[in-house]
Amino acid sequence: MLATPNQHTPFAGPSFTGSFYFKVNDVQLMWESLPKDIKVCYAPETFEWGMREFGIFDINGYLLQFGQDLHSS
Repeated sequence: MLATPNQHTPFAGPSFTGSFYFKVNDVQLMWESLPKDIKVCYAPETFEWGMREFGIFDINGYLLQFGQDLHSS
């Protein structure tokens, strides 16, 4: 569950450590549709374990990773 801060939880800023990983069907198409001013962690890359993926940061600094499984294509 993801939730916004409330009166029971003090909030001094983002504190999650890790990343959010999303499997997608067409990682290249997703990459090409991103706004030009997005903060990129890493551009699309194909990894030895059969995933093509990229990473960006959201407005709160969280790492969002998007990957396509090349073995199931």
